[in-house]
Amino acid sequence: MPRLSILSEVQRRMLEFFPCMEADGVPWTPLAKPLSESTVAIVTTAGLHLRDDRPFNRDHPGGESTYRVLPGDADVADIVQSHFSIGFDRTAIYRDINITYPIDRLQELAERGVIGSVATNNYSFMGALRDCTVVAEQTGPEVAQLLKDEGVDLVLLTPT
Repeated sequence: MPRLSILSEVQRRMLEFFPCMEADGVPWTPLAKPLSESTVAIVTTAGLHLRDDRPFNRDHPGGESTYRVLPGDADVADIVQSHFSIGFDRTAIYRDINITYPIDRLQELAERGVIGSVATNNYSFMGALRDCTVVAEQTGPEVAQLLKDEGVDLVLLTPT
């Protein structure tokens, strides 16, 4: 269990006063069909995008609240990370993107029949936002609607 007492005073104070949104109720929906028939997508806050996409803006006040589309059949070598935060070490993600974006594992599960299929599109947001209002009220619901329209039954949420 992390202890704030091992952090510097600056880090501790930042975490003690970091804004945290609270949801009313439980934002989950029960799975409506067997996993073996379900289309599964990944939504990550790892700040991933295709190499040719516009990187997430590191200088946006409070953090950038937009998202990037990651096609399910994209080559993982074409996916890069522009997330920037002093709060984590990206070395493992650079070595294996599946640490935070387990697309290869999902494809293996689909091949074995454990899940029905991998979604046509997956989505990436920038993590470490100081203000989540835009994600909660605009871009999050927009991605949720895209996922519904694309026939996604289950979403795997992965952090940075």
